[in-house]
Amino acid sequence: MPVVHTTPTDLLDPIEKASRDEITALQIQRLKATLHHVYQNVPHYRQTFDAMGVHPDDLKTLQDLAKFPFTSKKDLRDNYPFGLFAVPQEQVARIHASSGTTGKPTVVGYTASDISHWADLVARSIRAAGGRKGDMIHVSYGYGLFTGGLGAHYGAERLGCTVIPMSGGQTEKQVQLIQDFKPRIIMVTPSYMQVIIEEFVRQGIDPRATSLKIGIFGAEPWTEAMRREIEASAAMDAVDIYGLSEVMGPGVASECVESKDGPVIWEDHFYPEIIHPETGELLPDGEVGELVFTSLTKEAFPVIRYRTRDLTRLLPPTSRAFRRMGKIVGRSDDMLIIRGVNVFPTQIEELVLKHGKLSALYQIVVTREGLLDEVEVLTELQPAEAHLSASDISEIRHWLQGRIKTMVGISARVKVLPPNSVERSLGKSRRVIDQRPKV
Repeated sequence: MPVVHTTPTDLLDPIEKASRDEITALQIQRLKATLHHVYQNVPHYRQTFDAMGVHPDDLKTLQDLAKFPFTSKKDLRDNYPFGLFAVPQEQVARIHASSGTTGKPTVVGYTASDISHWADLVARSIRAAGGRKGDMIHVSYGYGLFTGGLGAHYGAERLGCTVIPMSGGQTEKQVQLIQDFKPRIIMVTPSYMQVIIEEFVRQGIDPRATSLKIGIFGAEPWTEAMRREIEASAAMDAVDIYGLSEVMGPGVASECVESKDGPVIWEDHFYPEIIHPETGELLPDGEVGELVFTSLTKEAFPVIRYRTRDLTRLLPPTSRAFRRMGKIVGRSDDMLIIRGVNVFPTQIEELVLKHGKLSALYQIVVTREGLLDEVEVLTELQPAEAHLSASDISEIRHWLQGRIKTMVGISARVKVLPPNSVERSLGKSRRVIDQRPKV
């Protein structure tokens, strides 16, 4: 029988139980203050607001936010490194950065108050996932300029947990410390959790028999099929946490373990919108589009209508008073267009995971033969299936090719490789290798 989880209401922050009118009033108050803050202190925002003929005083309702310009990753890079900071350097307590594909990372800053709010929200997220004061948490997100490790760390300490700051890599040592220290919770990317589970099996340890009862997984899109795979393999609750460095880091939204029905957006600190990724048109709740965030409480690095490029939808509240976001179905900037068909890696992942003899690890390699795009999907057998005959493997290959053709709408070559053949990741997995010439 599955465990039924509940969170006592006396553990919740009052705003998590508030009415929609109370939430809206707080959002308007904080949004007005944020718009004035950036207009007065960030030349980029003053210039873009003036260019669109809008002023912070024009915001009377939440719907008025649509009058203001979007912020994109290009704006962050154009103002590298500190041009979008809204406080003097001496008030910046910490700097984080995400890797950049153009040679320049996106740089974000935090005041002491920002870090405190961040810790509060990650603590709230861990509690929503079922964590409690006194729990031991094994943190396998990377530490350093990446926001994952330190974001998880400060939040776990704020909740009153014991933290094991393992970071990523050293998979054998990860397993050893989990066995020796017996943490109840692990915070890690879902793809690296799969690698850890494989290492348990390799060492002859049943992943279902470890101390781990909760996995808080984020930093990359993952599917319901992967949730089922991890929960079945490791006998734990797999809970989704969402965040990105440009908006704060992990803890912008998080699932509640009692419902596992999409991350709850902490709307008292972040105002979400869904837009059409091509036109920028605002879409109603329930429709899939690009997620846009405006920060409501950040001092050092506020963002106004930041285009995350993540594709999802807004859903009504369930376990908390705030709205939820659906699973990320892809990104508007890494969506593959294959011979005119829009393809997201998560579509391929769902199909790979439906075949019980295939590992959850895969890669999609895209090349161009002449004028036509070609797709090859690299998969591997589960360790227990290493003995399969060539005819069995051929049958699996043809099954997956057929499913991709029928369900995704593209023709793809499929390779079914021996166990442990697909590239392993120590953090975010590299699902797509696009070798097409850059235009």
